[in-house]
Amino acid sequence: MSPVIDCTSEEGLAEGIAAAAEAVRGGEVVVLPTDTVYGVGVDAFASDAVAAVLMAKGRGREMPLPVLVPNAQTVDGLAAGVPGYARDLIKAFWPGPLTLVLHAQTSLMWDLGDTNGTVALRMPRNDTALKLLNDVGPMAVTSANVSGQPPAKTIVDAAAQLGSAVSVYLDAGPSAGDLASTILDCTGASPVILRAGAVTAGQLQEVLGEIELRN
Repeated sequence: MSPVIDCTSEEGLAEGIAAAAEAVRGGEVVVLPTDTVYGVGVDAFASDAVAAVLMAKGRGREMPLPVLVPNAQTVDGLAAGVPGYARDLIKAFWPGPLTLVLHAQTSLMWDLGDTNGTVALRMPRNDTALKLLNDVGPMAVTSANVSGQPPAKTIVDAAAQLGSAVSVYLDAGPSAGDLASTILDCTGASPVILRAGAVTAGQLQEVLGEIELRN
């Protein structure tokens, strides 16, 4: 049985981050809490580990993994040609449940799946997740469940579905978010909603102003 580490105390959090960081650096898979649901993740630049997540979830390469980042400054190292409206959305909603699909930097040596030259980025609003991201850098993270099954809202849900495919489970209690993140395609002149989620179209439009939000 892979270790489940209680991160609800200061001591447990320190132990959990150390164990998860070691696993991530070793190309292994971990489960971590986010501000939406529990996520399963790996080093974004470890192609074999990304493939292991896709296999554990029963997910094909046509559904590439999004990337969680520790801060907004990381965006320019991973994405190119970030439009001004995307930066406005980042300022308004990060950290939080908003994922932005942007053009990826062509120099990056990674394989997140069939991305068609894009990358989906988000900064979560969760202390455990941010501590791990600050330690190991950008992580490819998706919901901790087998494809087609409900997203995991507790560590028990995640472990029941993913089992020994995960090296370390970080338990921070039941997830606080009921909705997944909103996903926006920001590769064009105006953003397109790819998935409705926790940030509503109305909230987005308040920030976008005269820029049209498309569905």
